[in-house]
Amino acid sequence: MPAIDILSDRPYRGKEARCRMHAVLERIKRREATVGVVGLGYVGLPLGMAFAEAGYKVVGFDVDARKLEKLRRGESYIKHIASEPLRALVQAGKLEATADFSRSGQVDCIIICVPTPLTPAREPDMSYIESTGLALAPGVRRGQLYVLESTTYPGTTDEVLRPILERGGLKAGADFHLAFSPEREDPGNAKFSTRSIPKIVGGHTPACLEVAQALYAGALKEVVPVSSTRVAELTKLLENIFRSVNIALVNELKMLCDRMGIDVWEVIQAASTKPFGFMTFQPGPGLGGHCIPIDPFYLTWKAREFEFPTKFIELAGEVNTQMPHYVVQRTMEALNRQRKSLNGARLLVLGAAYKKDVDDIRESPSLRIISLLKERGAEVDYHDPFVPELEEQHGFRHHLRSVPLSAEALSRYDGVLILTDHSSIDYAEVVAKSKLVVDTRNATRRVSQGREKILKA
Repeated sequence: MPAIDILSDRPYRGKEARCRMHAVLERIKRREATVGVVGLGYVGLPLGMAFAEAGYKVVGFDVDARKLEKLRRGESYIKHIASEPLRALVQAGKLEATADFSRSGQVDCIIICVPTPLTPAREPDMSYIESTGLALAPGVRRGQLYVLESTTYPGTTDEVLRPILERGGLKAGADFHLAFSPEREDPGNAKFSTRSIPKIVGGHTPACLEVAQALYAGALKEVVPVSSTRVAELTKLLENIFRSVNIALVNELKMLCDRMGIDVWEVIQAASTKPFGFMTFQPGPGLGGHCIPIDPFYLTWKAREFEFPTKFIELAGEVNTQMPHYVVQRTMEALNRQRKSLNGARLLVLGAAYKKDVDDIRESPSLRIISLLKERGAEVDYHDPFVPELEEQHGFRHHLRSVPLSAEALSRYDGVLILTDHSSIDYAEVVAKSKLVVDTRNATRRVSQGREKILKA
């Protein structure tokens, strides 16, 4: 049975359908297409700015009233995104933000950048994708392009998002375009930006791929097409599983080196002089950010559907998730050497963000370590120049404010834990003024005085 044109109630014949589907491609190439971005966080905001700077009209969709209010004033709420270029785009009318999802039918291309966390049982939480799909479904019209960017397991675009978008009767590939393109943001990395990072794109059909590829090519330097949405989905997982496995390896080696009395960072530095066959990975107090701690579990969960055990990936996840416990154990050992117990000790944590020089605390191991220390009776403060406040969220049950960092303050604590090696902190002074320093990031490697106070963890 032929589709029905909802504007005229007449059959929508094949030739007309192809013309409508092709029209969006021409609008993209002429930069006349309106681009919608759902989710204006670390991925969606810089992506929306990239399209606006390339000449497209951009409408951002989000349910966070705080973000929308700041965006309408042209104020950035993400540290590594400056307000000046954002304000220029808003004032020029190239970028606007709204919570009104009924406007989704007015845009030509919609890119979905919503969170994909894990449930408490470490299984994929599809609720954000599902709720976004339901909000967009009433506005689906012929010729539109929908692209999912949220990191997820192979099959999500086709098995979860597509059926929701097709609820109105229009079909992906026949009436509207559907694709998947994994985000590749690295907050705080000055070498790469949204525009310069190669973009993987997989389409539901070859025609869907053609349109999605054209869209990204209009704003980004390089687009890498792949044969399907599933290939694109698994590409993202492989990238982060690769990092997870190798970080787990050096984390395990770090624990072994501690037992053997060997400096693991010196070993890594020496190995990195090999000009082939070796890539440098750094150990730490655990994994943070939205991708690496979570993505491997998306694939291990999906693999069960095929009765395939992913032992190697799961083992890496186990090693990395145990690192906060290892840091706490090493802190207890360091305090014991000073005839102090962890219970009742006053400790200062340096760094709440998951990586240096960013304000992102998603899955930060610092939060888990703070919780573990408090559970064992320690009094814990923290200092982070980029994170002024910690609130209760995702299993973190404490409300803390960053304390000022000074020589007098450092001397009041029984120990200082370096969990994030922010560049603005003077680690020589930290060592000089502290009674004990537990360094999980090798931040004190250049400190020459007071090394007897330092315990590497």
